[in-house]
Amino acid sequence: MEAHLQDGRRQTLTLPADYTRLPGAPAPGTDLCSADIAPGAAEVVTFGSGAQLFEMFVLRPPQGVAGGPDTSGGLVAFVNDCPHARTPLDWKPGEFLDYDKRYIHCTTHGAKFRIKDGMCVDGPCLGQPLTAVPIVVRQGRVFVAD
Repeated sequence: MEAHLQDGRRQTLTLPADYTRLPGAPAPGTDLCSADIAPGAAEVVTFGSGAQLFEMFVLRPPQGVAGGPDTSGGLVAFVNDCPHARTPLDWKPGEFLDYDKRYIHCTTHGAKFRIKDGMCVDGPCLGQPLTAVPIVVRQGRVFVAD
């Protein structure tokens, strides 16, 4: 995505692949939510406010759709930010999947991202991934992984 600076120059905006470089990002070990998330559902987690606002989501893939690594109990977590439009992905709070429940869907321009790794497979950001947040499940809770 390009943004126009006040003097008319263009600047390419990119989201760092490392979530820890974003303002307000949670530290490793942070307790995010319960791991009791229904298949196809997501839990939105927000930290900070204003310029330090960090929003992410933890998603349990629907039945038959590949999930995350074994340490995450099949859950995946991403920053709630489209790599193309720099806007939240959900079309209403906590609703991230397309109608077929096969892909994470960006409501702004219709990009589709694979659930297992966040890679864009259709839309204006083709080949660009969502920013993943590594997670681990312990005692029924989801934590940011070390």
